[in-house]
Amino acid sequence: MSAAAGENAPPPEMNYISEVVLKKRKNNEDWAIRRKLQLQERAKRSKFGNSFIKKPEQLIREYRDKELDFVQMKSRVKLKRRTPVAQDSRLLFVIRIRGKNDMHPKSRKLLYSLRLRKIFSGVFVKASKGMMEILQKVEPYVTYGYPSMKSVKDLIYKKGIVKIGKERVPLTDNNIVEQELGQHNIICIEDIVNEIASVGPQFKTVTRFLSPFKLNNPDKALRGKKKRFEDGGDSGNRLDRINDLIGKMN
Repeated sequence: MSAAAGENAPPPEMNYISEVVLKKRKNNEDWAIRRKLQLQERAKRSKFGNSFIKKPEQLIREYRDKELDFVQMKSRVKLKRRTPVAQDSRLLFVIRIRGKNDMHPKSRKLLYSLRLRKIFSGVFVKASKGMMEILQKVEPYVTYGYPSMKSVKDLIYKKGIVKIGKERVPLTDNNIVEQELGQHNIICIEDIVNEIASVGPQFKTVTRFLSPFKLNNPDKALRGKKKRFEDGGDSGNRLDRINDLIGKMN
């Protein structure tokens, strides 16, 4: 091929993208970025719920409710009200029935010390003088009483949950009990029932082995009033009538 023919040959075709396609691609990328930011913002709002942005009047109301709760707590302690204690029982079952934004931090801390972090959770505790004082301080948020052997057994067999490592496991296997509590001569679920019902020497070990009981909403069994049970409300000591409530929530 001559030099002249080479010079007259058409240039090789080059791949190119039209300006319209480039603009469309850029618009799509911009839209994707905006959409990602929108989804992140939505997720953040969903995580925090309605409390993500609170109005000033809501913050003021919550602050006043918390301060009022603290004042009322001190008043209850000063009353030194005689708390009836069943002579034949040292066992109490405590249920958290309310309490959220209106609680003073001290009330919340006491509930957490009882492991009552959620509404309608319940725990077994020993009916000591110190425990009665704690329950008096958080009285508007809990109800409690003296469970029967039947209630203890039904709760453990129906709602018993234990934590093995990081996993929550239903209490249905005696092998788990023997593995975790065998060194305390507790080798089956029935041993757990008896230890709790009798408030035996391993009571604390056994109750700590159990997770707080997650109970059902009792519907109309609670009146929604902060008055004490003996005054027509929901909170405070129900004595042996706690068994009626356990039956409706178990």
